[in-house]
Amino acid sequence: MGPPANPLAPGNLPMVNRARAATTVESATEQRPDHALMLAVRGGELDALGELFERHHGRLFGFLVKLTGDRTAAEDISQIVFQRMLKYRHTYRDDGSFTAWMYHLARRCAADHFRRASAAPHAIDPSALHDHADDAPHAAHHATTRDDHALLHAALARLDHGDREVLLLSRFQELSFAEVAGILECSVGAAKVRAHRAMHALRDIYFNLQSTRTGQGKIP
Repeated sequence: MGPPANPLAPGNLPMVNRARAATTVESATEQRPDHALMLAVRGGELDALGELFERHHGRLFGFLVKLTGDRTAAEDISQIVFQRMLKYRHTYRDDGSFTAWMYHLARRCAADHFRRASAAPHAIDPSALHDHADDAPHAAHHATTRDDHALLHAALARLDHGDREVLLLSRFQELSFAEVAGILECSVGAAKVRAHRAMHALRDIYFNLQSTRTGQGKIP
């Protein structure tokens, strides 16, 4: 199952003027940065959200797969995130970061999803992570072979949910610590401490799995 279809396409979003959506949206939005597009959405140019979806839904889906370990849930949550962007567009700030706002909404939507399901996010299935290995450039030096990638994914899956979350935001999604702090609703210093602690935990798990593999010939 791949990333979700665009829930904001004209056929799926009645509130968008279909005649207007039939024109070339690309010509109106192709050079605008994310922030400008979201400000346009806030101002009533709803078609601009379709461009933001096309730019970001792949990375958002990959983030949610890693965060939840559930591809079906990640697909559902991805669509809800963009629906909430539309619903709460008036809350987007003039000095805001679109990607930070998107991941903030994603965390809230994921929490709501599991609250409704009366279940906590579970450990990640390494096979689900494999499809999104390219989303983790900072981890590349830990994984030069396929086996090393599998070890990295297994280690990430075994992290505490909070540690996994801060690493995904700061290292895998490459957000600044100021953005991560805003998403996690903590100070920049606290975000750095959490990320540092999480990285140490990941390394410990990784090397422990590596030692186990060397001794037993396979990942447990």
